[in-house]
Amino acid sequence: MTLDDLPQGPKERIEALSEQIAHHNERYHVLDEPEITDADYDGLVRELRRLEDEHPEWAHTSSPSSTVGAAPSGLFEPVRHDVPMMSLDNAFDDEEIEAWGQRLARSLGREGVEDLGFSVEPKVDGVAMSITYRDGVFRQAATRGDGVTGEDVTANVATISSVPKELDGNGIPSILEVRGEVYLPLEAFAAMNDQARAAGTKEFVNPRNAAAGSLRQKDPRVTATRPLAFFGYQVGQVEGITTASPFAATTHREMLAALKAAGIPVSPDTVSVNGMAAVITRTHELEALRHSLAYDVDGVVIKLDDLALREVAGATSRAPRWALARKLPPEEQSTKLVDIEVSIGRTGRATPYAVLAPVFVGGSTVTFATLHNEDQVALKDVRPGDTVIVRKAGDVIPEVVGPVPSSKKRPMPWAFPTTCPTCEGPLVRLEEESDTYCTNLDCAAQRLQRLSHFASRSALDIEGLGEKVVERLTGAELVRDVADLYELDPARLATLEGMGELSAANLLASIEGSKSQPLSRLLVGLGIRHLGPTGAKAVARAFGEMGALRHADVVALSEIEGIGPIIAESVSAFMANPSNAIVLNRLADLGLGMTEPDAGQSTGGGPLEGRIVVVTGSVEGFTREGAEEAVEAAGGKAAGSVSKKTFCVVAGAAPGAAKLTKAEALGIPILGQEYFASLLATGELPG
Repeated sequence: MTLDDLPQGPKERIEALSEQIAHHNERYHVLDEPEITDADYDGLVRELRRLEDEHPEWAHTSSPSSTVGAAPSGLFEPVRHDVPMMSLDNAFDDEEIEAWGQRLARSLGREGVEDLGFSVEPKVDGVAMSITYRDGVFRQAATRGDGVTGEDVTANVATISSVPKELDGNGIPSILEVRGEVYLPLEAFAAMNDQARAAGTKEFVNPRNAAAGSLRQKDPRVTATRPLAFFGYQVGQVEGITTASPFAATTHREMLAALKAAGIPVSPDTVSVNGMAAVITRTHELEALRHSLAYDVDGVVIKLDDLALREVAGATSRAPRWALARKLPPEEQSTKLVDIEVSIGRTGRATPYAVLAPVFVGGSTVTFATLHNEDQVALKDVRPGDTVIVRKAGDVIPEVVGPVPSSKKRPMPWAFPTTCPTCEGPLVRLEEESDTYCTNLDCAAQRLQRLSHFASRSALDIEGLGEKVVERLTGAELVRDVADLYELDPARLATLEGMGELSAANLLASIEGSKSQPLSRLLVGLGIRHLGPTGAKAVARAFGEMGALRHADVVALSEIEGIGPIIAESVSAFMANPSNAIVLNRLADLGLGMTEPDAGQSTGGGPLEGRIVVVTGSVEGFTREGAEEAVEAAGGKAAGSVSKKTFCVVAGAAPGAAKLTKAEALGIPILGQEYFASLLATGELPG
């Protein structure tokens, strides 16, 4: 039910909203099976609070707007929290953060809070947990529940390796309740879903649900197989503390330091700042870092640092006045799945995609989302007409997570088509593969994608030859294959819609200039299956020119470092194909260079000789290819993945979280992009 479906009268609307929110609280906190996204839930709560503020006569003391979580399920033994585990009030923009700062100042009897310290930390999207130590020894773990009573999950939490069984150091209180978040690291979550795909089982929806489901196993041995982790961010009940104890802290910053010293992991991304302006700046920084963190976050938590002033500020019935959660733009939203269609790629692969009712998610409006392949559509069980959850994390291609559960009768399941939507040729699924292909090599959709790929930045880099121009060229039957690009008639080209003589001349000049591109770029442009830019460069350097490569057998190709048997077979088969041979001959006759300038040269001899460097994210002043070429020019090897042999990882803007996580696990140094120039010049790590 959406807000538009609810009654319009204030009393009836408040009652309906309260019922809906209570239902969704149980689905989320008790059953770990949410039916709506966090953004949809937040919208319901905000609407209820607005109506209760406008019509206090209809507000109830038991309203879900003033309660925490949901009652325990009864699956585990109940545990009563001596110090209630409260929720947090939310803010959705800078103005709401500033308004909270003003309210906080009033509760403290101050004119402002600019001279006060605050802790700003990522709001990890996991499961809130209370862990109790007695005389420094792990004794009990309990969920938040309704804030007063939670569930005993001691045996399950005991399987989490990052939760110490005994605390380190002196001055540990006789009773210390550590509060924090149990979560699934993103790399571990991805690995779990890889295993699910390989086994043909349903994937986990998101890290939070996977973590909650892992904790709610009756058999702790099942939980032990899930790579859960824990961050501490607060203390609850504390007894038997001495003045010399590090836990006799006066600030939140000191308390986190005490937890860390005792062996409790805390988020390394938590910082302390002074004043509201610095708080807001840091929330923006964490939002920008969102996709480079090793764990999922759905917000930023702001806490008053001074523990004594927290007592003065107090709390409402559900949340402390001294803390606030700044919710980040949602990365999951629900919308209608209008249809499922199939696109045809340059290799003929048929990929199903979702046509959606437009929805704003992950910072942009989304109308299409990937569905990967036939098996994924079946596993997700999404059908045209369903309301579905769409996820978009930053620049990642949006994808459909799954359908929103509904009591309404669902449409019929979608069936993968048997013919190509473009050429009506047969669609064939290869044995032991999940992908389906159009087998008609003359398919117009494949031709369009092949030509667009040939002109792309990573290939021949032909400026002005985007997909729309290619579509006009093929539609006018001026081009059928990549060799035709070099025989375009200037007069006919100028007559194309939106072209003209000047644009035609510029495009022809760009096409002519692409003839000087090295062999490695040409190999990328030809779209040989499994052969990416790194492999293409290795092959081009090994053979030096196209003639030698065309006569190379699988054995010779396999001997190249980084080229395995699958790539070798693919390259060999491409070169042996008679149709491809005709195109390659024409390209040679038309004047393409087809040589690699630095072929046969060792990548050594520079400051990075013999060293493997991984560059992830955008490095200022370099394209992705340019950064890799700079590493190679310095004598090093640019690799696409992190291994034990990696010398270092250079992290630019928006780096890959999985690469950083693996580097940390292997102890590989991670450099900020500001050190890249020094690394290239000296081959040495900073200080």
